[in-house]
Amino acid sequence: MNKAILVTASILGIIGIILGAFGAHGLKELISIEAQQTFETGVRYQMYHAILLLFVGSTVLIRQKNKKRIYYLTLIGVLLFSGSIYGLATNALTAFDFKIIGFITPIGGLLLIMSWVILFVNFLKIKH
Repeated sequence: MNKAILVTASILGIIGIILGAFGAHGLKELISIEAQQTFETGVRYQMYHAILLLFVGSTVLIRQKNKKRIYYLTLIGVLLFSGSIYGLATNALTAFDFKIIGFITPIGGLLLIMSWVILFVNFLKIKH
């Protein structure tokens, strides 16, 4: 499981860097400043959670059962949260109206929050 978490973290980081560069340079002339800032928010949260997964996959302070929960919540959360933000920010460029699936953004955010809560509770349960 640790290897899967670390590989996923690396992939999310790589994609985050690529999307960040694309948002800063490739989308500059195509979408509004506000949409660019929205896109950047998606990238930022994706990178935060790539770093979270790097920590989760490399520490012994988290029980395996909790690592698995954090992994899936984070992965699905990033896909829903950042993924929907990318779609919403670039909505003007596509034929698909991403506003109809905008409700998944807060669901993704809730999953990300839940992963942090599991991490927090795990830390509270650590015996000295």
